[in-house]
Order: sequence, then C-alpha cells, then structure tokens
Amino acid sequence: MASDNFALTEAVYYILLSLFEPLHGYGIMQNVDSMSSGRVKLAAGTLYGAISTMLDKGWIEALPGESSSRRKEYVISALGREVVIKELIRLKELIGNGDRMIRGK
Repeated sequence: MASDNFALTEAVYYILLSLFEPLHGYGIMQNVDSMSSGRVKLAAGTLYGAISTMLDKGWIEALPGESSSRRKEYVISALGREVVIKELIRLKELIGNGDRMIRGK
C-alpha cells in the first residue's frame, strides 16, 4: 500500500465490506443500503466509478463470469482486506479518543 495515512469514504468502506462475499453491482448497492440503514445510497455511476478505482488499486478483483452474462461479480482482494482492517483500526481510535474527551478521561 502506497500510504498508510488515509481515510476511506463511507461508501468505499461499505463497498469493501460488501465484497467479503462475491457480489454484482446491484447486490453491492442493496448491501450498502442495508448495512447503512438506508443512509448511504449508491447511484450506479458512483458505484461503478468506485469499482473502477478499487480494481486499479488492487483492492478488489473481478471474477470470471459467463460470456453470455453482462453481470460481473467482484470480490475483495488480500490488499483490500488489509485496507479495511487499517480503516477499522483508525475508526476505533477515533471512537476511543472521542469517548475519552467526552467523559473527561
């Protein structure tokens, strides 16, 4: 990974989480909507732009599909799992620091 000092957008974080199981675009959109309790709604253009970027970065992989099907399935890569783990650590730090400041500890 080029840089360890970055934050994922909420949409990218949820897309990566969705791809711990192989999914196609519409399934990703539904999963993100469900995980975020309807707060994060992905438009097709946004989703496929993010997928393209994540493919380029090696965070996800396109699975080989049937030649007769236009639906592509994607799955998270080992590098993508590392990215999600680092983001989860970052988010836990944010929560911990916030709790300490609010509680005065």
